[in-house]
Amino acid sequence: MRQDVMNRQAIEERLAQIDLTLPPPENEPDRQYYFMKKLRGWVSEKKKELGRPLYANITTFGCQMNARDSEKIAGIMQMLGYEETDSEKADFILYNTCTVRENANLKVYGRLGQLKSAKQENPGMVIALCGCMMQEKQVVEKIKKSYRNVDIIFGTHNIFKLAELLSRKIFDSPQDSEMVIDIWEGTAEIVEELPNERKYPFKSGVNIMFGCNNFCSYCIVPYVRGRERSREPEDILAEISCMVKDGVKEVMLLGQNVNSYGKTLEKPVSFAELLRRTEQIEGLERIRFMTSHPKDLSDELIEVMGNSKKICRQLHLPLQSGSSRLLKIMNRHYSKEDYLLLVEKIRRAVPDISLTTDIIVGFPGETEEDFAETMDVVERVRYDSAFTFIYSKRTGTPAASMEEQVPEDIVKERFDRLLARIQDISAEKTAEAVGSVCEVLVEEVNKREASLVTGRTDKNQIVHFPGSPDLIGTFVKVRLVSAKGFYFIGEQTE
Repeated sequence: MRQDVMNRQAIEERLAQIDLTLPPPENEPDRQYYFMKKLRGWVSEKKKELGRPLYANITTFGCQMNARDSEKIAGIMQMLGYEETDSEKADFILYNTCTVRENANLKVYGRLGQLKSAKQENPGMVIALCGCMMQEKQVVEKIKKSYRNVDIIFGTHNIFKLAELLSRKIFDSPQDSEMVIDIWEGTAEIVEELPNERKYPFKSGVNIMFGCNNFCSYCIVPYVRGRERSREPEDILAEISCMVKDGVKEVMLLGQNVNSYGKTLEKPVSFAELLRRTEQIEGLERIRFMTSHPKDLSDELIEVMGNSKKICRQLHLPLQSGSSRLLKIMNRHYSKEDYLLLVEKIRRAVPDISLTTDIIVGFPGETEEDFAETMDVVERVRYDSAFTFIYSKRTGTPAASMEEQVPEDIVKERFDRLLARIQDISAEKTAEAVGSVCEVLVEEVNKREASLVTGRTDKNQIVHFPGSPDLIGTFVKVRLVSAKGFYFIGEQTE
């Protein structure tokens, strides 16, 4: 694990300047450092009392934006003196939730139910919930009524306040069953310079913006993540530069729609320009980004991708449907023809690019003709892989109240057809790559076979090959010997 933006020494110096005899500062992030220092003392005393470390368990549901938020949470908990654990018999449990699909909510409810007995065994356990699911009022009301074992609830806009909220629970109501609840409906604030703990020392996600302005009719994200807010380019570049000095070789720039980055800044900067500046950082070897909305993917961005030596040759370009009629109802702001033209431009600029996508099956009113249009796009684009979803109603979105919900048996049959064809095309494309030599960033020892290591090509293809653990974090030339569905078996080359 590694600290970003501010190194450990700088954080310690900042904490040393905090005077706990004074009221907490009003400005962020100094206010949060005040509560971190206060809690640090409490954690130290608690360790002595128990004769053991205090453990924190952080579980992440959902997207890479959530994963990045969890790294920030882990950084804060580490600064407080907690040790991270995979066990849910911990002193602090946090679920960073997702609400894109109803099934994600059900998973959280199930896990909370299982924690009831664990908390009875350890009454000092603190259970916290944050993330997109907590932005829904009916969810919070259900938790307040049915899951009294939860101690802290906060949302997507105030992740940075964790230390303050935990301090309120520990010091203001330690024997009280009342939950600490702090949900913001929105914010324009972006708090920089807080602790952060990366999962990998050699690669990392980097938030470049938060929120979404698109309001696709099936999607809950704008309602739970809020409006678009872009970080200043100087802050982003400073963060990446600090990461690179600490050993990071690959970054993924993250946003709900990275292609609209910079529009909300006082001095607007395009995403293409941000990529140009990022590429100039010495020592950085790979740049990825997601997610790209087709309506905002500019010719300037395509040109930058085509000329770049560091931007990976892989692009996730959500389609959702191949039917122009449904795309209009989905509020996607492009047609089937627009999308295919965009793919043509991208492949002209980056001929060997790997394209992946998202596709929804069974959107309200989808006919067999609409579905045939989707299958036509799949045949013409020939995606390397695709995330396929059966449409799921999300309360609060326009699509949830639309008539003509497609019968379940029809949706399932279409979904199976789509998945089978995508898998066939993916297998054909991976077979075509066998024999080629790729540069692989080694990530870990293979989970099933200790003699193998696992890494990814710049096209985000997974490769397993014989190698020692000391290769982790390095780039290795690997020949792709055989294709095994969605991954390759390889061998090192000189």
